[in-house]
Amino acid sequence: MINTVIFDMDGVIVNTEPIHELSFKKHFNEIGLNISQEEYDTFRGLSTRNLYQNLKQKYGLKQKVEELVLQKRSIFNKIFQEDKELDLLPGVRNLIESLYKDNFQLILATSSARVTLTKIFDRFGLFPYFKHIVSGEDFPNSKPDPTIFLEAVKLSGQPKENCIVIEDSTQGVIAANRAGIFCIGYRSKASGDQDLSTANKIISDFSILNSDTINTVCLVK
Repeated sequence: MINTVIFDMDGVIVNTEPIHELSFKKHFNEIGLNISQEEYDTFRGLSTRNLYQNLKQKYGLKQKVEELVLQKRSIFNKIFQEDKELDLLPGVRNLIESLYKDNFQLILATSSARVTLTKIFDRFGLFPYFKHIVSGEDFPNSKPDPTIFLEAVKLSGQPKENCIVIEDSTQGVIAANRAGIFCIGYRSKASGDQDLSTANKIISDFSILNSDTINTVCLVK
């Protein structure tokens, strides 16, 4: 019986992907990096720290990783505060509220830093619904490393069989696969052309999910 739902954040709960992309590309330009769209799309699901660690190694960046992270975060914060149209993705608030009402345990497992997820959860009043918050900055490796999801399951106090993950990125789906947790892949326009083929179930509309379908239709392989 499924009683715990583990949510990714960017591209699942809120469409901050364009803000992150704009922030990264602005920062890349400032530090003299020419990153193609194809290469950028491979970064989705990585924590900002892991992303810059990879770029530092690949392109020989002279700045310290932490310095690069703080520079990008400053750009993101400015754009985030100025974007008055940012909203939750269609149907996700209803899903969160209905699951919470039906006594499902909700956990956030996101690659985003705590300072970033806090801004988003404060803005949309989401903290009361989630029992645990797991941030990718707490781990040395990003998705597709499964550690973040294994930690979420550990915090839940439930066996894996009682948990599902909702993810929108290739890296996130692979991480859920490696963790051995049933994964619902959310086909989000905000996330680009992500390969969700190894997800156990793929959806493009949150309205088909509720406490009943999660334990029936969505778990039929």
